[in-house]
Amino acid sequence: MIIDRIIAQSGDVFISSADRESREELVRKLIAGAERTKWAIYHYQITLACVVLVLAIRHAWDTFTRSRRAAKLSRPLAVYARAPTVSEYKARERCRDRDGSDSLGSSTTLMEDGMIVEQASQPWKADDRTTLLPKSDRKVTLISRLRSFLMYQPRPIPFFNKTLPENATTLLILALLAINIYFTVLEIVWEIPLMYVFSDRTSLIFAANLPWLYILGAKNQPLRLLTGHSYEHLNILHRRLGEWLCFVALLHAGSMFMTWYTFFRPNGGSLQWFLAERTVYIGLITLALYETLYATSLASFRRWWYELFLGLHVGLQAGALGFLYFHHRGTKSFVRITLAIFLLDRLVFRLLAKTRSIQADIKLMPDRNTVLLSANWVLPTRRRTLLTSVLPHPILQGWSPAAHIFLTIPSLGHSHALQAHPFTIASAAPAPTDSHAWLNLIVRALDGFTHDLLLRAHTAQTLKARLDGPYGSSHALDMLRSNAVAVALVGGSGVAVAYPLLWALLHPTPAGADADADPEPAASRPKRRTALIWIVHQAEHVEWIGRERLDELAALGLKVVLPAPTREAGRPDVEGLVRGVIEEMTTGEEGESVGVLVSGPDGMNRAARNCCARMVREGLGIEVRVEKFGW
Repeated sequence: MIIDRIIAQSGDVFISSADRESREELVRKLIAGAERTKWAIYHYQITLACVVLVLAIRHAWDTFTRSRRAAKLSRPLAVYARAPTVSEYKARERCRDRDGSDSLGSSTTLMEDGMIVEQASQPWKADDRTTLLPKSDRKVTLISRLRSFLMYQPRPIPFFNKTLPENATTLLILALLAINIYFTVLEIVWEIPLMYVFSDRTSLIFAANLPWLYILGAKNQPLRLLTGHSYEHLNILHRRLGEWLCFVALLHAGSMFMTWYTFFRPNGGSLQWFLAERTVYIGLITLALYETLYATSLASFRRWWYELFLGLHVGLQAGALGFLYFHHRGTKSFVRITLAIFLLDRLVFRLLAKTRSIQADIKLMPDRNTVLLSANWVLPTRRRTLLTSVLPHPILQGWSPAAHIFLTIPSLGHSHALQAHPFTIASAAPAPTDSHAWLNLIVRALDGFTHDLLLRAHTAQTLKARLDGPYGSSHALDMLRSNAVAVALVGGSGVAVAYPLLWALLHPTPAGADADADPEPAASRPKRRTALIWIVHQAEHVEWIGRERLDELAALGLKVVLPAPTREAGRPDVEGLVRGVIEEMTTGEEGESVGVLVSGPDGMNRAARNCCARMVREGLGIEVRVEKFGW
């Protein structure tokens, strides 16, 4: 190993330079540095385990408090708040047209049950807003200011146009980075002759992070049960940690070249000789693989060559792990653990336990650019226990609201046979008492896989599909259930996230019950008030879900707001929509809470989040949940 050669040649360094430390002192410092590195790596793992433990305790407490709040909201009411009639809505929601007259405008159409079918792009103007809870009565505290700051999402990074998460996630990422930096430089002696100690530290910090990197990226992981967040919400930590590791790998390589320049070059060791060393050239190959893995994982690369990204991401990481195993003797145990995580997730859980093939119907939607993939099957009888709810199960045994799957259609061509693309299940999740399942996927055609699927929809009515799933967490549903007011703001196909959640919140009878049965008595319906704001690009997109389904939810008390399509009216006033709906639906009761679910383009997500952050700063109790794949 390199350290053995350094110790062997350290005497020559001492002879050639009288101002250098003695050989014995240098050897002692190198050995002490190696011991400190072992101590640092051990305590780094303990520190991360403690962080996970704290997050798990917080999740357990949140689950307990949410369940109590949800139980209170589920208590029966004497009178249920029905959807407003046309006259009631007009009386409460008057807007001024350009001539100053009081009307809802010619672009607004209302159904008899009070559902807004079409509405001007800016239904609530700033000067028309009426807060039911006056600002003077709101309690603005230090806690509300802190919650507002943590909820706020900054603008994208200029020039790079990099979308940033909310401040709470950014602080968590910075904390993870700070822990890494601390243990990377802990008790490092910054002297040129001891540069190898820093090189050894960076190599082991890199290896020690690999199991965490793979756990954060695995589709089946224990962190979902511990923290309540599924892999798609933890993926941002996976990406940022991967970027840090690529930087650490460069530090390791640079410090190794510094070691060569300090110890071996003065004693006749040429650069060619150094690069020919087995440890060195294997390390350089590993470095090249990981840096290529990083470059092909950038958002721009994924956006333009997503299929290529999928293949390279698996192939490059497999090759890099193999070379890393033989590069450094201290990395072997970490590589074994990492490989076990990868194989357990990919082979045991995903391929064997969760992947199933089905025959699906394929239909071209009215906008001619969207495909509806649907299937139905008889649910197998399955005894539900705590163990079965934790263990992975295939999609054929059911799913939870707003869950997603990975879709593979081998018949589209050889290039698609090994590709798996994520899609949110746009249909209601089957209830425990159901005997049948109906699954719908909304697929918007862009390029590559989705474009080929669109072409197939012109010529075929059925096809064979492979489904890997379900995946996701119940965090969004738990959040909505535990708040007195539940608002879903979605853009375009983001309705696939909101519809199953709203169905679970509002449907009065178990899914799959007789449609002709009498609805649940009004006195037993929940206190919760719900609203859906759906921003579509063109009017035909409403058919992705169907007006009859929206009518059904509206009849159960859902306030449905469909602004005029953006293709006709331009971008809507997202803040006006969110603030207007929340202020209309809140009653002003002290301690009243609001849950807001957002799913759509980055700009809409950010505008809605920051609107809620400002309202939190004003003293309102609002929680926000943004559903999207990564950042």
